Amino acid sequence: MSYVDEVLELVKKKNASEPEFIQAVTEVLNSLRPVVEANEELYKKNAILERITEPDRQFMFRVPWVDDKGQVQVNRGFRVQFNNAIGPYKGGLRLHPSVNLGIIKFLGFEQIFKNSLTSLPIGGGKGGSDFDPKGKSDREIMAFCQSFMTELSKYIGADVDVPAGDIGTGAREIGFMFGQYKRIKGTFEGVLTGKGLTYGGSLARTEATGYGLLYLTQELMKCHGESMEGKTVVVSGAGNVAIYATQKAQQMGAKVVTCSDSTGWIYDSEGIDVALLKEVKEVKRARLTEYAAARPSAEYHEGRGVWQIKCDIALPCATQNELLIDDAKQLVANGCKCVCEGANMPTTIDATEYLQQNGVWFVGGKAANAGGVATSALEMSQNSERLSWSFEEVDAKLQNIMVNIYHNIDDAAKRYGMEGNYVAGANIAGFEKVVNAMLAQGVC
Repeated sequence: MSYVDEVLELVKKKNASEPEFIQAVTEVLNSLRPVVEANEELYKKNAILERITEPDRQFMFRVPWVDDKGQVQVNRGFRVQFNNAIGPYKGGLRLHPSVNLGIIKFLGFEQIFKNSLTSLPIGGGKGGSDFDPKGKSDREIMAFCQSFMTELSKYIGADVDVPAGDIGTGAREIGFMFGQYKRIKGTFEGVLTGKGLTYGGSLARTEATGYGLLYLTQELMKCHGESMEGKTVVVSGAGNVAIYATQKAQQMGAKVVTCSDSTGWIYDSEGIDVALLKEVKEVKRARLTEYAAARPSAEYHEGRGVWQIKCDIALPCATQNELLIDDAKQLVANGCKCVCEGANMPTTIDATEYLQQNGVWFVGGKAANAGGVATSALEMSQNSERLSWSFEEVDAKLQNIMVNIYHNIDDAAKRYGMEGNYVAGANIAGFEKVVNAMLAQGVC
């Protein structure tokens, strides 16, 4: 049995109740086979794969808080510090009812390689809670965030672990958490990213993941002799990533015709109205039915279905495992040329393989959605320098990072005889940097 297969068997045995984590590890290790086989004796002797698939530490804690009726509620909080070989742990805090330890571990594991790809000195981590912010008052959100940070503050710091926003954790939540951290520790430090602009946040951070996704997609298209101009794009999701991916795609001359949320999806033949989408989702925090009601060209459909729309480019920007094998077949049948992931692991393994086998240019989330964490790291740099850079300066750095990521993953795939396999290229390029640091630092 090969070293990769030995470790996969071990991971499955030790984490049997965590399917998302097993899925992520399986996808990464399978794509790393050529690298591991070329260095098998060294990596096996140093237990590199066992060490990189086992978190440095993981915390699960109780989060009690009081709702507006005076009732005490209890949620679970999580933080997984996965690997800090190249820098402080870095990864978001997800607030969603689906959150459990396995999902946080999968996200933290992916974050190791994504953060490495940015070329910035940040390690991999992730956290969150099964708390649902939807339908809660600002006071209830504050009560939860303060309780959550009271416990989390024991394990984080500007040079230790720097959390950020994620699904359910926006500027409001980050603000409440930062205030509580400052209150407990008595220090003003860059312990969180995604902060407000008045207290250490970075311009362009809100737009970063969506914009970064399009900068990489544009470079991919350009290197294949194509342009974004005039292309039809389907996007899933209606949160931060989807909104700003839509905005940037349309600035590049493409037409985005779909978006979706947890209850349904929109097809807008005239192209998504970004200002209206922002009003519905960022201001009113309402469902997409309100978008359809205000836009005559828009059709609202219950359930899921954006991938059935004919397109040139598909950008899954919602959540994990949302693009299934039947969706991949539909995209191929409709002539889709390119799929780039704006969310974390939104495409199932069989769907990914089908897209690749049928000539679709496919870039996974580790590379394609790295713009968010890259700009978070730029926020860390600004905090360390006690400076604020202009929007244009941050955006230019982001664009440069995303273009470099594309070329790094393209080069890595070519080096191992897998030209065009950008999933393997991303895993290899991210892995090599982390492993070199691990080997240099000894057994730790």
